[in-house]
Amino acid sequence: MSAAIEARSRPSLPGPARLGSALALAILLGLLAGGLALAHGGFEDGLALALAFGTAFGLVLQRSRFCFYCALREWLDEREPDGILGLLAALASGAVGYALVFGAWLPDPATGRLPPDAFIGSLAWTLGLGGLAFGAGMAISGSCLSAHLYRLGEGSPTAPFALFGALIGFALGFASWNPLFLAFVSEAPTVWLPAWLGYPGWLAATLIVIAALAWPALLRASPRRAAARDRLAALAADAGTPALKPLRAVFAARWPGWLGGLFVGAIGAFAYLRVAPLGVTAELSARARDLGTAAGLVPATLNGLDALRGCVSIAADMLLSNNGVFVLSLVAASLASALAAGEFRPRTPRRSEALRGVLGGVLLGWGAMVALGCSVGTLLSGIHAGALSGWAFGAAMIAGIVVWRALERLVRRGS
Repeated sequence: MSAAIEARSRPSLPGPARLGSALALAILLGLLAGGLALAHGGFEDGLALALAFGTAFGLVLQRSRFCFYCALREWLDEREPDGILGLLAALASGAVGYALVFGAWLPDPATGRLPPDAFIGSLAWTLGLGGLAFGAGMAISGSCLSAHLYRLGEGSPTAPFALFGALIGFALGFASWNPLFLAFVSEAPTVWLPAWLGYPGWLAATLIVIAALAWPALLRASPRRAAARDRLAALAADAGTPALKPLRAVFAARWPGWLGGLFVGAIGAFAYLRVAPLGVTAELSARARDLGTAAGLVPATLNGLDALRGCVSIAADMLLSNNGVFVLSLVAASLASALAAGEFRPRTPRRSEALRGVLGGVLLGWGAMVALGCSVGTLLSGIHAGALSGWAFGAAMIAGIVVWRALERLVRRGS
């Protein structure tokens, strides 16, 4: 690695102006949380807790670059396992946290009851259709919905178009829901793995599968990439005075993927315990339904949707829901973190970025609606909860990514 590349890659120490801007945003978020708590009777209120969890989630996503598509792309293209290990760490730590909560709330999983509010979906063909569309949307737009949200805080030129496209996709998903429900969802079974395996068996099987997925990622990792990453980490650790090293590690250097994943899993378990499972699409879907209904695109009755579990909303009777507060605080925390690290870099989007953002966003929104959640809600929170639907959506999502990338390579060769 050349000295010039090392100089560009080395994290710079946060300056006073950047830290001041980030601190101002952090104080504002704290004041909002306190105001919500006072207005609604304390921190037992869901809005205040949603703001706190959204802030923590946005910070962790931005600092660890936690992104489902980026992790898969880095592994497929460069044999870089850091992102994959972060995703697997998030699955493992969240599953352990959920197991503790389930054991207290529902000691016997074989009663036929499901844990309250957990994202345990049915094994319908819509999971496959939604996962394929969502995976293709990620490959086209460059990120999943949660990553577009935190990159919105970084000034991403693509994220606003992707989120706009997602609103259109959600509306199209609602418009197509009734025939899909009748054809695929109404008779589909719901498989909750702890009911079949018990909590110890489910947790052991989950951790074994995660370890089996981590092994090839570590075994086939690129030695060159690992050496470069370790060298940059050493440069970051040695730079600056000893008193400033912790500041650099938190606000300037990228967090290791496994550390970000552990935090994501822990936030997911605590959020489920106190507010709701992690998810970023409920508010988007609610607003899309409002707009689609007003335009006459979405039917007034959506068959069976209110009885199904997932990160999707069919009503928007509040000015701002818990999920809306969660998402807005996620973006604000990402902005504060990006300002502190010098990673807030807005620029004018190119036409290709706008087009890919909108097209990918439409597929992201449609896929998330028919699958009742995205890579955070259906996949992450679903696997945390022991839902077989989470694994099914994840497999379809990866297939969508691989198929779209293969089609793009064929088109490029043909041209």
